[in-house]
Amino acid sequence: MNDVLTVGVTGGIGSGKTTVCKIFHQLGVNIYYADDRGKYLLNNDELLKSQVKDSFGEESYLADGRLNRSFLANSVFSDKEELEKLNALVHPAVAEDYLIWATQQKGSILIKEAALFIENDSYKLLDKLICVMAPESVRVNRVLMRDMQRSRNQVLDIMSNQVDDQKRKEVSDYLIDNGGTKLLIPQVLSIYKALQKIRD
Repeated sequence: MNDVLTVGVTGGIGSGKTTVCKIFHQLGVNIYYADDRGKYLLNNDELLKSQVKDSFGEESYLADGRLNRSFLANSVFSDKEELEKLNALVHPAVAEDYLIWATQQKGSILIKEAALFIENDSYKLLDKLICVMAPESVRVNRVLMRDMQRSRNQVLDIMSNQVDDQKRKEVSDYLIDNGGTKLLIPQVLSIYKALQKIRD
């Protein structure tokens, strides 16, 4: 993977990371969605499932074997220590899954999309970091419209466990303003061209 440029796309919940990644995908870049894969692994990786049950109890999974998302969300998002305990199980599984995925990809640029790059310092393993930003009020409204099962308090709890945009700015190589006042595609195209220049 030495000849591949590894790029992270991050941002707070509701910032529009997935939308940005979809534009990159249209440009031919392969995307690894860490949060989606984390959910997949929680439901399908037997070792991870047993670790979660050991840490949070049998109630963590429903009778049909699927993750009991509401139980786990209520257990961890309002308790920092419990959330750290869950992340300590999920993040290594996702990191291993990403490495397997990356070795199977073709292309000179690979993007990994994740909410928590800065919180766990994993952005340091990547070549470049892109941060998608939007005002908190905009992000809260987006999430409430998108995830009907979440309450405003749940969204705010999730945000409180993520670093703020100031910290993201300090460590990011590129910033994308997705607050609704600037066009998104030209910003992504500009970064894509910059990444291609590095790769060339």
